Amino acid sequence: MGVFWSVAEIARMSGVTPRTLRYYDEIGLLPPAGIRSNGYRVYEQEQLLRLQQILVLRELDMPLDAIAAILDGQTDHVQALREHHAKVTHKRDRLARVAHTLARTIEELETQNGTVVVTEINRPENLFEGFDPNRYEAVRGDDWPDQEQARQRSQQFIDSLSTEDIERMQRDTTAAMIRMAEFMSSETAVSDPSVQAEIETAYQLIRATWDPGAGAFKALARTYDDPGHAENFDRIAVGLATYYRDAMVVFADTRLT
Repeated sequence: MGVFWSVAEIARMSGVTPRTLRYYDEIGLLPPAGIRSNGYRVYEQEQLLRLQQILVLRELDMPLDAIAAILDGQTDHVQALREHHAKVTHKRDRLARVAHTLARTIEELETQNGTVVVTEINRPENLFEGFDPNRYEAVRGDDWPDQEQARQRSQQFIDSLSTEDIERMQRDTTAAMIRMAEFMSSETAVSDPSVQAEIETAYQLIRATWDPGAGAFKALARTYDDPGHAENFDRIAVGLATYYRDAMVVFADTRLT
């Protein structure tokens, strides 16, 4: 007979809360090995290894529905671990290069009496070593609207609204952000119909001034990676901007293509 672990033991070993483990079971991502007569879930080594993969893929910023598809499609567990290891190692090495870049820049900046004095940077290109340019890819011209036309349409839309309309929109927007934060905290998949309904509402509001296609909507989603943009969302809940971004990408792929 194999070794079994309880929810509490798995939570202690992994740091994943019992609530999250129960949720993973509910959505079929991590079913237990069995359920005892007292209703308690128990896990075997197979489930521990699957949980390890879930946590690895979460570290790589994958949404839960994508993780489920990857794990359910695996045929070679060891090969899958090798692939995960390669991705994590690549991310580690890239972040190490970024850390080295920052340390080198700090060395080239002198601080005197609390004032930063910028000395001459020997090689300016070194400031950007280690950063992944694909994460900051500029929006294609055919994806993004003409800025002057967008400004005019936006102003026309705002002028058409009453004070009451604007206040209602602000309340609705805040309420939508709170609902999305609740979805995120319960780890609802971004592809869930309830989440996608929120994105549909936001998309229809955008269409008042701009009619983005799939590429444009995904380009807009990528702007949520910008710290300045993300700040408003993360005031509601840390990570909410990323959750919105992933939900928008799913919407673009499933509704706008």
